[in-house]
Parts: sequence; C-alpha cells; structure tokens
Amino acid sequence: MRTTFRFRLLSLKRSFCSSITTTASNAAVNTNPSPRSFTEPLLVTIDKLFKQHDADKLTSDFIAASESYRFRCRHRVYEVVVRRLAQYGRGDAVEAILEAQKRFLSNFTREGFGVRLIALYGKAAMPAHAAATFRQLPALGSPRTVKSFNALLTAYAESADFDGLNASFREIPAADPSITPDLISYNILVRALCQKGDLDAALGTVDLMETNGMCPNLITFNTLLFSFYEKNGCADAEKIWTLMREKNIEPDTKSFNAKLRGLVLEGRIPEVAELIDQMKRVGPKPDASSYNALIKGYLQDGNLEAAKMLFADFTKNECPPNRSTFEILIPSLCETTDLDLALKCCYDSMSRRCFVRAALLQRVVDELVKSSRIEEANKLVDIGRQNNYSRKSLHMP
Repeated sequence: MRTTFRFRLLSLKRSFCSSITTTASNAAVNTNPSPRSFTEPLLVTIDKLFKQHDADKLTSDFIAASESYRFRCRHRVYEVVVRRLAQYGRGDAVEAILEAQKRFLSNFTREGFGVRLIALYGKAAMPAHAAATFRQLPALGSPRTVKSFNALLTAYAESADFDGLNASFREIPAADPSITPDLISYNILVRALCQKGDLDAALGTVDLMETNGMCPNLITFNTLLFSFYEKNGCADAEKIWTLMREKNIEPDTKSFNAKLRGLVLEGRIPEVAELIDQMKRVGPKPDASSYNALIKGYLQDGNLEAAKMLFADFTKNECPPNRSTFEILIPSLCETTDLDLALKCCYDSMSRRCFVRAALLQRVVDELVKSSRIEEANKLVDIGRQNNYSRKSLHMP
C-alpha cells in the first residue's frame, strides 16, 4: 500500500493540474471541517482528495482532513495540493488551506511546522503571506531561528521577488540579533542573484561571506559556475575555477557538468567529448547529465548517429539514462522518423519511471499514425494510460 501511495504522488506531478475543474477565482472557500473526512482511514481520505476535481470542494475536504495529526505529517500531499491550486490561480484556496493549519498550536512547538507553511507559500508564489507567517511564529508559540529565516529567503527566491529577498536578508538579522545568516542563507542569496542575472553581485557575495566569517563551499561555486557558463560564456567562467583553486575547493561532477553545458552552448562539441573522456580517466566520474550534454551537442551538430551510439552506450558506461536523456532524444528521433528508437525511448522512460512530458509521447503517437502504424500507436496510448497519462494529454489523433 505504501508503494502505491508513493507512486500516486509521483503521477500527480504529471496529471494533477490537468484534471482540476476550477470555479470562479473569487469564489468563497468553505473552511469549516467536515467530521466525515477525518474519521475514515487516512489513505482513503487521501485517495478521495486526489480524485476531487472541484477546487473549492478539494479545499474544504483538505481542511477537514488536516484535523488528523497523521494527515498533517504527509508533507508531500500538502506540497502537491498547494502547487495544484496555485497553478490555477487559486491563491485564495492556498491561503485558506495554510491559514487553517495555524489553529493546531501544538504543532508549532517545533519550528519545522512553521517552516513548512512558509515554504508552501513560497511554492505558491505568495511571498507576502510567507513573510506574514514568519512574523507570526512567536505568537503561534514557535521558535524562530535561521531555519525559518532561510525558508523565507527561499520563498522569496521561488517567487522571483529578489527585492524582497535582499531586503529581508538585510533587515531581519538587523532587527533580530538572534538570527544570524548561515552558509545556507548566503547560498540562497547567491542563487537568487544568479537567477536575477546580477552575476557581479553574486560573485561579490563570496567576499561578503568571508568578511562575516563564512567560508563559501562547493554549492556556492557550482551555483556560480552554472550561471557564468550560461550567461557570460566559458572565458568568464574560468575566474570561478581560479577562485576554487585558491580556496582549495575540490570540484565534483556537477562542476564539470557546468563546463560541459557551457561548451555545448558555444558549439565546442569535440571539447565536450574530450572532457568526458578525461572525467572517465581521472574523475570525477561522469553522470547522466554529463552524457546528456554530449548527446545534446551531437544533435545540435546534426550528428544523430553519434547521439544514438552514445545513448546505446549508457549501460556500458554504468550510467542509467534519466528523464532529460529521453526528452532530448525523442524530438530528434521523430524529426528523422526513427520511430523504432523513439518508441523504445517512450517505453524505457516509463519502465524506469522517468516520465517525460505527455506532449512528447503524443508526438510519437502522431508520427506512428502518419506512418500507418496504428496498432503500435494504440499500444503506446494504452501503456501511457496505465502510467497515469491522462486521456486529455495522450490520445489517438
């Protein structure tokens, strides 16, 4: 039963948002819990929530279910439902669900519950509500430390509210001496500045960290590497490698993957292959993302055969393909009508639980039908349905 529950959560990420039928965005939400929901077995309650397609009914049923302490421990259920409602513009429903949790004061004796609520507001891109919850923590009987501070910074970052993040980073520690930014805080700031595109400020944060007695770590530099390669190019990214050597930071596979992506962006595909060979010889060992970069480079150069050979060698390289591998390959295979391999990629992705976007499966179905391979198209649709792709997203043309 537990395996089934986990699988259902994974499938929700693909199908949850396509199944909902929302009512008017300004509709009132019923926050009065119904006793029925929390007197039945927990998994039955959760299953009913998953099958509920009406946003307002989902909200009221969720609030009722949260009367159960065991339900409140199901962190992932909260996250998926909040994301679902947020994607449909139902901020009022998100607010109703999360504000209803504040009546369970016994949960706030530990900071983690408040951290969860702040983080969930961030996932719904509601940073003002996250900030209000952060301010309310002492009144709710919750400790307020750098953990909830970091949750608030992350909420701002996920909402792309970089001004709010910067202001909070400066003002909250100044107003509350008990909160001192830690390494995680600074890494959140570095990542946000990179997302904003202010790479000079992101790099300058390294100096700020050291001024405040904090040593940047590999996460700090990997964040900088990915952004410098993506936005400023390979030449400018070399100064990050220089800094890493100066500070005795040993690069890992992610560090080299950043360089591989940068080389692909500049069309330097032979150098990508050389760097992967070097990684295989002396380390760090390349992973699926490393090989995906080379596959993307080969396809960018129009060398589909080399990409297919590399894909075939994944097993020999002791590196299983991931979702990105299939999502990179399938469109090119459809363009060249290599439908046998495209079909294999679709089935492999599902058997490995690396679920690709439904649109890619639909494209393969469409190409099979164009090639009069109707039986194979029908089979792919059937297997897709068994793996929780919806009828709306995957069907016969």
